[in-house]
Amino acid sequence: MVTRNLSAAEKRSAVRIGAARARLIRNLLHNVFGVDQLRDGQRGVIDSVLEGNDTLAIMPTGSGKSLCYQIPASIFKGTTIVVSPLISLMKDQLEKLEEIGIGAAQLNSSLSRGEELEALDSIRNNLSNIVFCTPERLATPEFLEVLKDTEISLLVIDEAHCISQWGHDFRPAYLEIGAARRALDNPPVLALTATATPDVIDDIGRQLGARMHVVNTGIYRPNLHYRVIQITNPAEKISEALRLVRETAGVGIIYAATIKAAEEMHAALEQAGESVALYHGKLPARERKENQDLFMNGERRVMVATNAFGMGIDKTDTRFVIHLQVPANLEAYYQESGRAGRDGEPAECTLLYFQDDKRLQQFFLVKHYPTAEELRAVYDSVAPLVPCQAGVIAQALPDMADSKLKVCLKLLKDGKLLRQNRKLDYLLTNRDARAEIFDQLSAVYQHKQERDREALEQMVGYAQSGYCRWKLMLDYFADDQPGFEHCDCCDNCISPPSVQMDDGEEALFEPPPEPSVPPAPVIAVGSQVKVPKFDIGTVLSVAGDQVTIEFPENTTKTFMAEFVQLA
Repeated sequence: MVTRNLSAAEKRSAVRIGAARARLIRNLLHNVFGVDQLRDGQRGVIDSVLEGNDTLAIMPTGSGKSLCYQIPASIFKGTTIVVSPLISLMKDQLEKLEEIGIGAAQLNSSLSRGEELEALDSIRNNLSNIVFCTPERLATPEFLEVLKDTEISLLVIDEAHCISQWGHDFRPAYLEIGAARRALDNPPVLALTATATPDVIDDIGRQLGARMHVVNTGIYRPNLHYRVIQITNPAEKISEALRLVRETAGVGIIYAATIKAAEEMHAALEQAGESVALYHGKLPARERKENQDLFMNGERRVMVATNAFGMGIDKTDTRFVIHLQVPANLEAYYQESGRAGRDGEPAECTLLYFQDDKRLQQFFLVKHYPTAEELRAVYDSVAPLVPCQAGVIAQALPDMADSKLKVCLKLLKDGKLLRQNRKLDYLLTNRDARAEIFDQLSAVYQHKQERDREALEQMVGYAQSGYCRWKLMLDYFADDQPGFEHCDCCDNCISPPSVQMDDGEEALFEPPPEPSVPPAPVIAVGSQVKVPKFDIGTVLSVAGDQVTIEFPENTTKTFMAEFVQLA
């Protein structure tokens, strides 16, 4: 890279521009947004955006990410597009912007066709400074055609970690954003997230096709007090959670890894006379909304939920978050536990750790990854349909989850077997794909699978560690806080765990070894095996702790080895 020193005239010009920008921002803050001053980190993000940089802002929840695009949108002449998965948050933002006189529109599945057409007309006529949309809507040809005739000053990606396949909350719908950005001639981008590891940071830029200027304000929130309680059996977990709810003042959230665990915890709290609501993905949409409103409005003290209750939830006076099981990784744990204490007041974040819970997360991980057979099925379904949209392909594969289909389509594009035109139709680029190509593409996810296993081990390490909880999280996110050694507010800092040594000295707690179990019978390729709730099948492959089995009618599934028995 070639660099040069600025001339004296260039330096004076830069100072004048900076001073003029600062005055403009102050004027907008006071007279439009009713804010006295920017918070830490906001100014750096806003300056980066106004300078035309593709920017990734990593800022804790509650640090004012919205202003980071609202200020530039008020300065730019063109339209700012904000992509978000949170329809309820869009509505709130839209109402607030309209109250202060900033034109805004939204496009998502909650609109009637008439409302949708009205929003599109507003965009065509340049009446909307800011346009909110879901990632699914951004990828539709109708919306893209309207945007192509509009001056796009900035493309904002909210919850940007969802675009990364290395992230904890990867959402396949986000994979279309990069293609949509290219179709719009690559407008400047602002990606916003509360957390991102170095790998996720790199992947966000790669998926968006951008060299990101990163502004990272850090994850540390000293008002959050972390602790882990070691549990010896499932019954103790319920009783311990009941005790914590009883002894902790204020409202709180209890997260469960499964619907069954959430329902059991909810029933136990109800029986104990607690004011409690329930939220999970299998409840009818109306019941979910009613329960969420009861909690958000203060009519229920405790919300018991799966991770379906999460993104966009901003109840600032939440005083405690309890996890009944370990999440899959520290990113998910930080995001979920971080829903406590957003008002800046002290809050408790407690993990109830039972070592058998690790197996549950291992089981979930297996279901995430596309096999070579699934890639082949998608490719074969696309072949007679091209050119076609993803929705048409989904109709041809009714048994495949939409999320897995999107991942398969992305892999087939990466492997140069498919491509998309400017209308985002899928087209074949290779009509004679060999079987080994699908094996190679599915192998890409073996690396991700290994990374996910490592992330789970780090989550378990956090639960078993005797070190400062905050220090462990800061190290995981590569968040360098100069001079930080311990938080003085987590369980390990307040009361360091120790064991007595023979010589009378104390040592940091080391977790006991896992109980020994008899070795499992060897499962080899060609073995006849059985899995609970499935027929007897034949082993096709064994890779580490995963076994791929072919069942009658040529269906193929992959399981953790511990769930597979010789027939």
